[in-house]
Amino acid sequence: MFPRHFLRFFLYSWLTFYFVNVHAQKNISYITQEKKQIASQDHLFENDDILHFKLIGKLNTLFNDRNTNISYHPMLLQYKMDTGVSSISLMVKTRGNFRRIKENCKMPPLMLNFPKPNKMEGSPFENQKKLKLVVPCQGDEYVIREWLVYKLYNLITEKSFKAKLVQVEFEDSLKRSTETHYCILLEDEKKLADRNKSFVWNKKMLPMKSIENREFTRMAVFQYMIGNTDWSVPYLQNIKLITSDSTTALFAVPYDFDHAGIVDAPYAGAAPELEISSIRERIYRGYCEKDKKLFAETFELFNKFKVDFYKVYTTCSLLGDKYIRSTTKFLNDFYKVINNDKAIDTEFGNPCRTNVRIELKGLKE
Repeated sequence: MFPRHFLRFFLYSWLTFYFVNVHAQKNISYITQEKKQIASQDHLFENDDILHFKLIGKLNTLFNDRNTNISYHPMLLQYKMDTGVSSISLMVKTRGNFRRIKENCKMPPLMLNFPKPNKMEGSPFENQKKLKLVVPCQGDEYVIREWLVYKLYNLITEKSFKAKLVQVEFEDSLKRSTETHYCILLEDEKKLADRNKSFVWNKKMLPMKSIENREFTRMAVFQYMIGNTDWSVPYLQNIKLITSDSTTALFAVPYDFDHAGIVDAPYAGAAPELEISSIRERIYRGYCEKDKKLFAETFELFNKFKVDFYKVYTTCSLLGDKYIRSTTKFLNDFYKVINNDKAIDTEFGNPCRTNVRIELKGLKE
């Protein structure tokens, strides 16, 4: 038999080793998680510097693939680094609804599908999996204007898509022809949800009142401000829903603002059912909300960001003076409404005065 003092020493040594080892494992686990969190950070949308890159491949084949059975096409993305030109092989397909139709737009919107993250370390696209690329439909200036609308919405809520203005040189590998355009890289919806500790909710036909009311009112008033009627919560028309779990309120995140009056694209038009003469004519498309305090809080928020909203346009060197003046007037008209009680009742009380609710289904995928 072992002496008692030896058994005590052995038990003490074993317990010390056990607890130290467990503590060390916990520290290692914490450090590993911390590294994963750091690695998962996105640098692409950190600033407003214009990113330049080249997209090379059979572009004519890609742009003509707009029908129902859309396929991915192999492409090469090239960008400049301090060490020289770097390349990423990726897959690209056309996407969208209105802008995918050839009669509407020369170039269709694209979906960029990147390779595994470990193949892109150190690149601007590190940690990206899929990104929407918004391309010009009928002029680069309208892409720039749409990008600025995303910047406006970023100011008032984190529950908004991040957007990156880029300049893309499109090179057809067969024709050896190139053309350069301003485009928008749009944050992936899963990244948006993760950033807000949520997940994407894809079920349609949910009533608007199922959306968290303050965030919904903020979103609906924003759509009114920019003169955008091309959205619907029940049909998920240019709306993404996110939620932290299935028992809590949903949040509606808008996107695709090219039909907004503030963008004033020549191809844009309001749905005939809305009976408005122009996309520059505003109409509030929220539901009947009789709680005036909710509107008062929302208008207070928009008044708070008034100077910042105007600066988005007056400080953008890519805009012409004529457009800046017309946009300033367009915003002035909005602020006249939300700071006048009679105008507020006229514009935002309309849903309470009619039993008819027009929902826009949009085009089918």
